[in-house]
Amino acid sequence: MRSKTFGWRGSAVLLACVLTPPALAQPAGYPSKPIRFILPFPPGGPTDLLGRAIGQKLAAQMGQPVIADNRPGAGGNLGAELASKAPPDGYTIVLCAPSLAISPSLYAKMNYDPVKDLAPISLVAVIPNVLLVHPSVPAKTLKEFVALARANPGKLNFGSGGIGTSNHLGSEMLKGLAKVNMVHVPFKGSNEAMVGMMGGHVDSVVIGVPAALPQINGGKVRALAVLSPQRLPQLPNLPTGAEAGVAGFEVQTWYGILAPAATPRDIIMRLNSELVKALAAPDLKERLQSVGFEPMTATPEQFAEYIKLETVRWAKVIKDANVKVE
Repeated sequence: MRSKTFGWRGSAVLLACVLTPPALAQPAGYPSKPIRFILPFPPGGPTDLLGRAIGQKLAAQMGQPVIADNRPGAGGNLGAELASKAPPDGYTIVLCAPSLAISPSLYAKMNYDPVKDLAPISLVAVIPNVLLVHPSVPAKTLKEFVALARANPGKLNFGSGGIGTSNHLGSEMLKGLAKVNMVHVPFKGSNEAMVGMMGGHVDSVVIGVPAALPQINGGKVRALAVLSPQRLPQLPNLPTGAEAGVAGFEVQTWYGILAPAATPRDIIMRLNSELVKALAAPDLKERLQSVGFEPMTATPEQFAEYIKLETVRWAKVIKDANVKVE
């Protein structure tokens, strides 16, 4: 397990909790029936694969089925809301992504409170993102891209998977940090945005490494920076955003598991311990890394702190960029 994947403000705390997993609690008789695992994303995608792979490992370890329940909708909020309203008995858990931290600043009203209505169990994985440009863009580095955008305000555009998605806000973050003006072009999904950029319809996109890597290696797109604290083994020559001249330009897609608030502490700790064990298993680790996930764990307290930090960070980006959901 590597805490350095997260970097920025939470790294020291995450290091401590990854290297020192909690002692295994043994609540009497738990689990005695199947566990419902809500996946707030459509079947077949990488997030669905992540949830099902973890669920299968948990089931093998705990001796009860962990049943995947896909509930896509509202950018992941539908599934999170369903979990928040489930009985707090340890038999419902949910896999959440950055939308958990983004949504409170994006929506004027939500049907649940991510902090008050859900109990963090553990982080489980991250996917680093990269900034890509179309080969026709006359910028070979991030510094050159920023200079180009400054010299041509409002003329460069960027694609995203939709308003409020992490890849949309990643480009908005760059605009704020570098003080540039670029035009947002939303697509129906991040893959569509990538296709749009490859077709020359937009100049740039922030997207996960798994989707970007084949196109980078094939010379169909140009990568300017990896948006993580450290360089990646898959792209050793690609600088980080900070190395490329834009300090603080980090955008990683993280995933974590939560339960309804008021779930007993001993059950939360049992689930945390099982996740630490599962994600340390070589077979699951290799399976997830093969499709671009970097396994990661944390204590419930540090996952809660990480969500808090992410909520504050994205709130500033959303406010500064005046992002609104129509």
